[in-house]
Amino acid sequence: MGAALRRIQLGNALSAFGNGFTVPYLYVYVAKVRDLGASTAGIVLAMLAVAALVVLPFTGRAIDRRGPLPVAVVGTFAAALGALGLGLSTNEPMVIASTVAMGAGIAIIQPALATMIVWCSTPVTRSRAFATQFFLNNLGLGIGGLIGGLLVDESDPASFVRLFAIEAVMFLVLGAAVATVRLPKAPKVEDEVPVEPRAEGAWRALLADRRMLWLCLLGFVLFFACYGQFESGLAAYATEVTRIEPSTLGIALAANTAAIVMAQFVVLKLVERRRRSRVIAVVGLIWTVAWLAAGLSGLVHGAQGVATGLLISTYMLFGVGESLLSPTVSPLVADLAPSRLIGQYNSVFALVKQLALAVGPAVGALLVGHGAAAPYIVMLILCALGISALALRLGRLLTPAQDNPRATATPVEVPVKEEVACVA
Repeated sequence: MGAALRRIQLGNALSAFGNGFTVPYLYVYVAKVRDLGASTAGIVLAMLAVAALVVLPFTGRAIDRRGPLPVAVVGTFAAALGALGLGLSTNEPMVIASTVAMGAGIAIIQPALATMIVWCSTPVTRSRAFATQFFLNNLGLGIGGLIGGLLVDESDPASFVRLFAIEAVMFLVLGAAVATVRLPKAPKVEDEVPVEPRAEGAWRALLADRRMLWLCLLGFVLFFACYGQFESGLAAYATEVTRIEPSTLGIALAANTAAIVMAQFVVLKLVERRRRSRVIAVVGLIWTVAWLAAGLSGLVHGAQGVATGLLISTYMLFGVGESLLSPTVSPLVADLAPSRLIGQYNSVFALVKQLALAVGPAVGALLVGHGAAAPYIVMLILCALGISALALRLGRLLTPAQDNPRATATPVEVPVKEEVACVA
């Protein structure tokens, strides 16, 4: 790993660490600490997604025209301003405005960092680079959440101000880290999809790429069936149908993080030489088992320990699946993109993720909240099986180099100089 990539990964980990301080407590902070009510807290959480949906269609074009580094720095300043503003806000307009700034900043940072990782890696090393990013993100969020829980005091607003101030500083640290990165002159992208000249429009070129369209559809189902359910549908099912204590949800989420941390580099060695489409198909099967376990947890009456164990197993299986996705999906987005449209491809895929994260919680909460727990589980089992089917269909459209770059690489493709190209 080159020096530039190490700086990017370290800054990203510290940013996730700061974000972990506040994410679990945002609802409580707005609704109870600032006494703005549950409705305002719901609006605040929604604004994070809305802000992302607004800025992402323009972010990719900015990255491709200006480069990922200045765009990432702008994103870190916006996120830091929003985080600090949240800590100091005492009324609804200030809280919502600060949330919009933070949500927009985080949305800008994600595709910009992904593009920087692409620029500082090769098709062969890209899977490991994205797996490392995912691992450090989850580790940072987990540690930040644990420490934040020790520092926070619902009766003391100043404790929350400290949390948001720490988050703001971590965003600024990320900005300083990426600002000192010396990127190579051009990204390493091979086997490009031919596109029309820029005058014809980046969006038209992307919409003409069947492989990317299939990947976006697959990505929507992936994010809808997993991340889109964590904080709403699955949490509601766990408390209302499985009838576990709300505090047990924290243990389940910790089990999810632990599964990712323990499995990430073990599974990386197993998947590096395997076809990406087949690995994603396996994720669909793993998540099918996860949703079956969740469904069974709601049917086990009189054996609460078994039901709780099944639900925690659901979260752990999700973690195993996530660790398989990190070295496959994001690198695949990069390898499908022409070099001049990498930012656009990353931003569009991030937009697809945000759409799934906006739709998923609403659908999950609606079904479980209206007593349709069984249809909810059936729907998500079908989604998980659909992931496997879509992945195998996508695999038939990919070239061998896109589906499995390491297996098709020759020794010449991985020289030491490729790593040195990113050294600051």
